[in-house]
Amino acid sequence: MSNTHSSRGLCAAALLLAGLCSLPALAAPATGTATEVMAIPAAEVAALQAGFSDSRQINTQRGGDKIYQAICQGCHMPQGQGSKGAGFYPALAGNTKLAAGAYPVGVVMNGLHGMPSFAARLNDEQVAEVVNYVRTHFGNQFTDAVKADDVKLFRK
Repeated sequence: MSNTHSSRGLCAAALLLAGLCSLPALAAPATGTATEVMAIPAAEVAALQAGFSDSRQINTQRGGDKIYQAICQGCHMPQGQGSKGAGFYPALAGNTKLAAGAYPVGVVMNGLHGMPSFAARLNDEQVAEVVNYVRTHFGNQFTDAVKADDVKLFRK
């Protein structure tokens, strides 16, 4: 597959994420048909790609809300309500298991059940940011912040 086609595929994924993550809207909304994706101007493709890492292995988002939008909400849903269907994704909203900061840090770092580990994709600061975000949003009020130094203890 050529770089142009790869870029178009990435652009189609970015369009989907734009709808899910409240990214700035494109000039004209696209439904994602092949014809529409191939017609997206190169400048718009580049603008969409600018927010993503050059490596598929590393996430570059900063801030708990942005990290949550990029890697968590696809399964745990935008308001942390979780979902059931083809899989089970536990609700983070009002989840008492989040009371101890070490629990969500351990889950993010090591994975649990069907959730993969994000230890290789997020640095210690990013893990702390997303854990603190989840613990203080969606009806959760666990304000004892996790620090990057706390996350280091979970590195293998």
